[in-house]
Amino acid sequence: MELSKLEKVDLREVWKHEALDFTNWLAKSENLELLSDEIGIDISLIQTEASVGNFNVDILAEEENTGRKIVIENQLEATNHDHLGKIITYASGFDAEIIVWIVKSVRDEHKQAVDWLNEHTDQKINIFSIQMEVWKIGDSPYAPKFQVIAKPNDWAKAVKKASNQSKLSDTKLLQLEFWTKFKEYVQDNDGHIKLRKAYPQHWYNISLGSSNAHISLTINSQSSQVACEIYIPDSKQLFACLVSKKDEIESKLSEQLLWEELPKKKASRIKLTSKGELSKQAKWEQYHSWMLEKVMHFQKVFGKYIKRCAN
Repeated sequence: MELSKLEKVDLREVWKHEALDFTNWLAKSENLELLSDEIGIDISLIQTEASVGNFNVDILAEEENTGRKIVIENQLEATNHDHLGKIITYASGFDAEIIVWIVKSVRDEHKQAVDWLNEHTDQKINIFSIQMEVWKIGDSPYAPKFQVIAKPNDWAKAVKKASNQSKLSDTKLLQLEFWTKFKEYVQDNDGHIKLRKAYPQHWYNISLGSSNAHISLTINSQSSQVACEIYIPDSKQLFACLVSKKDEIESKLSEQLLWEELPKKKASRIKLTSKGELSKQAKWEQYHSWMLEKVMHFQKVFGKYIKRCAN
């Protein structure tokens, strides 16, 4: 077997101009999705070159599920003090909670600075420093790669917030740990599921590749259930289309699902449940295994039907 060699490409060979070329490339939805997959946060573009006083941030965005503001600063060169100051200025100007600094390379002193900021700010502030890379094999097309160099420690911040402000209950801390462990389980057992940031809440969302629906995993302490569902925020038409294929879908999944139109609400959902208790940590791996299996099945089956219904 003849194997080829990966070659690293100079960024300026791909994007001649930082603002005109790279920022416009990154602002496209498919490329923001690549970044979303890498940092685990759903990014939705608001504006490029958004004004902050006399300055302009390269990309202003928001987190899809929460509306939290995101500032993205691009620098096709090594990190420097000037841009470190800029990202803080931009974040304060837009009251952003997520800061993404994309660079050619991260100097040790700037990695240390970002790590220090993440450790000494509260849970609301999250800073990522990301090394932008481009690779090719022989004459293959260029392949972009976001390499995360520094990121927030979600668990440490949650514990710090709880100890300092006493706002996170034992249940919330347990929920955060449950989803953090779920992410670790998925990473150890499957590399293809797009993972998002874990929060101290009873649900965890996973992309279906459609803006009209997503998979939502839940662990409900009151009903002692774990669940995997297709959540449709605002499309009764999509729900009706899927209902028309109900027998086919359930046959392919080998499952009987709970189909909830929720007529008094904008949202609809299609749900599968199993027994599960958050407090039984010894069984978490069992719950995580069930969830991963159902997510993979839901993505495979529902993904195709949702695309058909959208056409």
